Amino acid sequence: MAKKERKDKKEKPLEKMTATELRKYALELGEIHGVHGMNKEELLAAIKKVKGIVDEGKKKEKPVTVRELKKKIKELKALKAQALAAGEPNQKINILRRRINRLKKRTRKAA
Repeated sequence: MAKKERKDKKEKPLEKMTATELRKYALELGEIHGVHGMNKEELLAAIKKVKGIVDEGKKKEKPVTVRELKKKIKELKALKAQALAAGEPNQKINILRRRINRLKKRTRKAA
């Protein structure tokens, strides 16, 4: 049996598929409209709904938006400025700096 035939027989799980593969799969189903405007999560949800698959997997927290993260960053920057003005120990300032940097990384991932 050739590799290609084995590959065709064995179907990938939906979560492991790329967004492009999910779009092709959704177009083959034919019941989903606006496939090209959807991201991977939306495609997964639509395909599962059409196929009647109940998603019992991981329960994720409510996704945090970039706007909320930037609001937290502003608050932490204000706290850091207050700590610098008050002459707080460097340890507290470093903690605030690290928290700000972590939130910045999360904004890049959330975008």
